[in-house]
Amino acid sequence: MDLIGTEIPRMGLGCWPIGGPFYAGDQALGYSNVDTVESFRVIDAAWDGGIRLFDTANVYGAGHAEYLLGQALEGRADAMISSKIGMSFDERTKQIGDEETDPSGVMPAIENSLRRLRRDRIDVLFLHLNDLPVKAAEPLFEEMDKARAQGKVRSFGWSTDFPKSVDAMAGIDGFSAVQHVMNVFFDAPSMRKAVERNRLVGFVRSPLAMGILTGKYKADFKVPADDIRAMNSTVRDYFQDGRPGAKYLASLAAVHELLTQGGRTLAQGSLCWLMAKSELHIPIPGARTVAQVEDNIGALEHGALPHNVMEEIEAWLAREPEGAPRSR
Repeated sequence: MDLIGTEIPRMGLGCWPIGGPFYAGDQALGYSNVDTVESFRVIDAAWDGGIRLFDTANVYGAGHAEYLLGQALEGRADAMISSKIGMSFDERTKQIGDEETDPSGVMPAIENSLRRLRRDRIDVLFLHLNDLPVKAAEPLFEEMDKARAQGKVRSFGWSTDFPKSVDAMAGIDGFSAVQHVMNVFFDAPSMRKAVERNRLVGFVRSPLAMGILTGKYKADFKVPADDIRAMNSTVRDYFQDGRPGAKYLASLAAVHELLTQGGRTLAQGSLCWLMAKSELHIPIPGARTVAQVEDNIGALEHGALPHNVMEEIEAWLAREPEGAPRSR
């Protein structure tokens, strides 16, 4: 896949899970059971498996994820890093603050990310404010473009699930990518069309539905209280009251056999489904362990799901088993 003139494999590593704990008050926003030593191994395993794109955000772990990448990837010239700005946070207390919408804060945020990443330039810098109005976003992107002119940013984009936001910004020089939710449960056709008509690169976040599509989580499983998935959310409803959503488990059961055709694991089949959906999209699954990242990388060897399998999956999901999610 071509990303701002560089050919890379069609998968990246999402670094939210390895960022460690951070909070909004008492509410955990990170993933539980994160081990720093294992996180370094995850990055190394991704690199050894051919991954060259590492996606993070300054807020993950309140800066910790960027520090990890900075140490692990130092001296690896082929590594491409995408990061995000838009939220204030305290590195010491791990507390998240307000949204940063003042254009004067863009350049300092970039400088701080470069310091943590031990790099002179960020390959793709995303605005991390999903539903910020376009008028408020425009001056932030103007500042990003100034950073691009100074060589501190190679390109930029928006982490948003709103096609109109993408269309409004896509014509700006340097705007190369959009990051949005997409997975077997939620195929995001309107966002896919926005990526395609604007010839952008689509970074796919939540490609495994926060782990549901790995098949690891059964109905009786409950995530620890210090895990982001313990928080009920109308936006990220894969887990409710810390348990995997019954509607998603029902849909997964319906397509399990189809996703695992050809010797694929569930995670690999789900990633191969994304590869078949669009050549302009690159999944960025997260991983906390070496085993997880190696399983994800295996999807590259299998490649996109065949057309006939994709049709069968679409047909099954269209039946909407009781409690199953409706794609939009």
